[in-house]
Amino acid sequence: MRARSTTIQGNPQNLDKGIHYVSDRVLPAVMGMDGFIGLSMLADRHSGRCIVTSAWEDTTALQRSAAEVKAMRARAADVLGGPATVDAWTIDVLHRLHPTHPGACTRVTWMRNRPQHLDGMVDAFGMSIVPRLEDLPGFCSVSMLTNHDDGRSTTAVTYDSRDAMQASLDRATELRRDFTRAMGAELVEVATFELVLAQLRVPETV
Repeated sequence: MRARSTTIQGNPQNLDKGIHYVSDRVLPAVMGMDGFIGLSMLADRHSGRCIVTSAWEDTTALQRSAAEVKAMRARAADVLGGPATVDAWTIDVLHRLHPTHPGACTRVTWMRNRPQHLDGMVDAFGMSIVPRLEDLPGFCSVSMLTNHDDGRSTTAVTYDSRDAMQASLDRATELRRDFTRAMGAELVEVATFELVLAQLRVPETV
């Protein structure tokens, strides 16, 4: 499966309008496209930063949607009042313990490694990290996306609430530190968001 993420550094005052645009206009449009299997939107209400990620069955579906999605991306950036950047990913890990509900929050981690090491990272993450995340109170789901061209990866761990996410901080930090060190990866950034939209047709476990 493939994914396209659009990151918009918007104006916090425009955030609700941007959420409504993605929910009311973007989501219905992409749901009618061949090969579409999911869309999520993360938002930081303090900074205005948003990440909209669409998931597709394969590279063909991803590419086929590009032209129409490009126009909607431009409009979303205009509504939110900030520039947009786009990244393409492979969905390597996707595990959901239970569906999310309003108030769910997500901690996102970006890492970089040598491209030839990504397969080993994915295997290790699925076998050693996912089971430990399941033990964290309030855990909902986790995904790991990779870009094999440049060695980048991003993981998103979603919790029932901001309180649950905060309660997991020490343990999650320890797991991330040990994993990054063991894999020889570079930690690029960690950020937290509200999960404002999640429409998934993907399997529970990949």
